[in-house]
This record gives sequence, structure tokens and C-alpha cells, in this order.
Amino acid sequence: MRTPLMDLDRAHFDVVVIGAGVNGASTTQHLAAAGFTTLLVEQNDFASGSSSRSSRLLHCGLRYLAPGCSMWEFAFHPNRLITALSMARQAMESRSQMVRETPERVRSMTFSYPIYKESPYAPWQIDLAFNILKALGPKDVPLDYRRLNRSEAHTRPLLQWLRDMDALKGIAQFREYRFEWPERIALDTVLDAARLGAQVRNHTALRGVEREADGNWRLTLADKLATEEVTVTATALVNTAGIWIDRVNRMADSNVGRRITGTKGIHCMFRLPANCADQGIASMNRDDEPFYCVPWRGLHYVGPTETLYDGNIDDIHPEEEEIEWLLDEANHLLPGAEFKREKMLFAWAGVRPLTYDPAQPKGARSRELHDLSGEGFDNLFALTAGPIMTHRSAGELLTKHVAKRVRPSGTPGRLSFSAKTYPDNTNSLAIDDAWPETTFADLNHAVAHELPANLIDLLFRRTGNGWTASMGAPMAEQAARQVAEQMGWDEARIQAETQAYKDYVARNHLWHGAND
Repeated sequence: MRTPLMDLDRAHFDVVVIGAGVNGASTTQHLAAAGFTTLLVEQNDFASGSSSRSSRLLHCGLRYLAPGCSMWEFAFHPNRLITALSMARQAMESRSQMVRETPERVRSMTFSYPIYKESPYAPWQIDLAFNILKALGPKDVPLDYRRLNRSEAHTRPLLQWLRDMDALKGIAQFREYRFEWPERIALDTVLDAARLGAQVRNHTALRGVEREADGNWRLTLADKLATEEVTVTATALVNTAGIWIDRVNRMADSNVGRRITGTKGIHCMFRLPANCADQGIASMNRDDEPFYCVPWRGLHYVGPTETLYDGNIDDIHPEEEEIEWLLDEANHLLPGAEFKREKMLFAWAGVRPLTYDPAQPKGARSRELHDLSGEGFDNLFALTAGPIMTHRSAGELLTKHVAKRVRPSGTPGRLSFSAKTYPDNTNSLAIDDAWPETTFADLNHAVAHELPANLIDLLFRRTGNGWTASMGAPMAEQAARQVAEQMGWDEARIQAETQAYKDYVARNHLWHGAND
């Protein structure tokens, strides 16, 4: 259970980390392992922002080698090539590490990339890109790359629905992975950071940031679930707040320069025939941006979109015009699949916290560590454009930079990348027969050990039932009753939690399914 915020009043930490997405969680874990006394603060639940709303791909880095309209862009902008190779190497290394060290949290699939006559990349360029990836990455998790001919596509599930078969030059096929599921990976990391001695707080708002005369940072924190407000101090401040990075920085000073460009992406979930299981498509949409059809727990999702976002970053959800555009692209690529709005199970939307670059209107995808000492803010760091797949190296990178300025005052420990799985309990029923991976006993374990504040926290970030075809809505009340005694919920609160959950999936995911 969550400890009272007042227990932290006037405490001093070596480092305070703001934002508990995957990068903030990883940074906290690495800092605690290095012996820094660390506080992690998240305004909502752990990994409830952009980390939970991505394409969920532990991809090999192929997209970094696709600069846009033509490979010639790298020739005209060699610095972009250097950055692309660096990001591709990080992707391959992260892919290997995740599959090797945390296999419970990833799933493999076969990805196919159709190559058309009008494609910006010729077959030999695709071959070259995969040879580069092989050379850049470890050899323990192979790509299994091969090229299919056009005739083979006619008999393959999913591929048989491709458009313009006569215009196909071939199909690049390779092994790819996706996360199962990103929020749980972040939560595993938060729990390990706590094991190492870090203080971790969800549903805790940052109300103020000030620089004290002695150079320390003073932060005002408020518990969003209570009336408590406290101050803590820190030698260093790490801002991993994602799309809220600029807002946090400007709490320290309104003149801090811009660091974030936000682009919105949505995805839509469908049920395809069973023979399409574990088969996916990677392609480019008609705006020459990445487009995927990804297998997920017996379903498939398509996306993403990519549009500049200047709306309310505290209220991000799919819009019908975005869905219309996305389904038009999906049907252009796979007309035989017949993606229709009435067949959509649900959708989700997020905003990517990309690096602000005036030369790139939609932001730079290169991960950047920002040391704000150059703007007069010593020991203030921020990270932008950090993808989920490289969160471990991001935590290591930020810790190394902090260590150049701050001496750790705590006890170092050995971090663990292992998945935090629930105890075996064969006597407990599954929460959802369509997704038997988690049981009602797992809910009770999560309440006791994983700091949920409400039913949404439990079913989305702890057990993952929110990411099933039913989104967990039909069994929401039963789940609420299962944990009511532990959570201190009376009948009125049970009904309120159930309704809040259904309202959440309706607004944020456009789920309006049956309750059976």
C-alpha cells in the first residue's frame, strides 16, 4: 500500500526523478543501484502516459535506416546518417538484451515488408539495411531475414490481402518482437528500484521547483489522492516527464528553452482470422511514414498516425477523423482485410515526446540528453525522444551524467532485469477466460505489493486485462469486489470504481462493447 506523503516531508535526496514512464523508471533503478538516494515522482500512475500508448514494438531499428523519401537524404545530411546508425545499433542491442534477460515480457512474430515498384527503397537497399543491422547488433537474437517472391504472397495469411500484387517486387520477411506489455515492464523496473532503496510515488503532483541558495533543488509535492503537501530537496533533478518535460522545466524558470515536439499517434484494434496469428506487416503509408499491422493476443492492431499535436496534453484520446484516416490507410495497404469502423474493438492515442529541432517540423527522433547547466540550471537534466526499447541504456546514460556532478550518499546494489511475476495460485480463477494469464489472486497480490490506487491502475498497469478484446469492462465490478476489503472500498466506492473504469475505456479507447 502507498505510504503517507508526509513521511517524506523535508527529506533530502541525491536525485529526484520527475516522471515514471519507462525512462524515468529505468533511471531511478540505475541511480539506486549506483548508490544514489533517489525519489521517483509521477503525477498519475506509473507508465500511464506515452509509455502505455506506443506501437509497442521492440523493433530492430529498421525505421532509423529509412530517412524519408529517399536514401539520398543521408547523402545530403551525413549527420543524420551517423545518428541513424547510432539509434539502429541501440535498437539491436536493446532487442537482444530484452529477449535474453526478460523473455516473459516480449513476444516474437514474423514481420513482412512489401516492396513495390513505386517504393522509395529498392530491394537491394532493403537487403543492405538488414546487412547493416546484422553488423551493428549482437548475434544471439537473429533477424532471420529472407526475401519472398511475389508468388509466395498469394498463399500466405495476411500477405494475400496486400494491394496491387502485380506491382510487388518482393517481400522482406524477418523476425520482430513486441512488448507484452510496456506498462508492466515499467512497473517491474519501478519495483526493482524500490527494492534497491528508492522512494517511488505515483499519483503525486509536482507543484513547484525552486533553486535554493546552497544550490540544491527544492520541490513542492502534493498527494493527488489526499490533502497532503510536502517539500523535499535534492542535489540533482532529472526530468523524464515525457510530453510534460517543458512544463516541468518552466517551473524552474519560465525562460527555459523548448525541448519537446509532440506528435500524436493512434492505433486501432481488430480481430482477424486465426491463421493470421503471429503474422505482421511493416510498411510505409502514403505520407512515407511507418505503418504497421501487429499481432496482439489473438487480435491485430493497425497504426500509427503521426500528426503534430498542440492540444491538451492532459487529455489525449482518439478522434473519429483520425480513425477514418487510419482505416483508409489500412485498407489501402490490405484491401482484402476490410478494416471497418464498426468492426473496430477499441483504439488508443498517445503523443510522442520527440526532440525539438527547428529543422525538423515533426521533431527529431534521436534520443537526446539535455544538461541545462548551460542555461544556468546546474544539476538539472532532461531526456527527450527516448523510445521504450532503449529505456535501459537511457537509465544508464543519465546515471553516468549525474555521477559526474553528484557523489552518491547511499548504498549501491545489484539491479535486476527479471520480470516480477505473480505467485502460482492454481486454485484462483482467471479474471477473463479469454485472457487466462492473470487470476483474481493476482489482483490481491498487486494490491498488497504494487501500489495501485484504483481499478484502472490494477487492470491496465498491473494485470494487463485492460488490453484484451473486452478491455476488462465486463468483469470490472467483479474485480472491484475482489479487492474491496484490501482497498477499503464500501459498496458506493465499488460502484464508483466500476463506473469510472467503464467511462475511462469509453472515452480513452472508444470501447463500447457488450458486457458479456
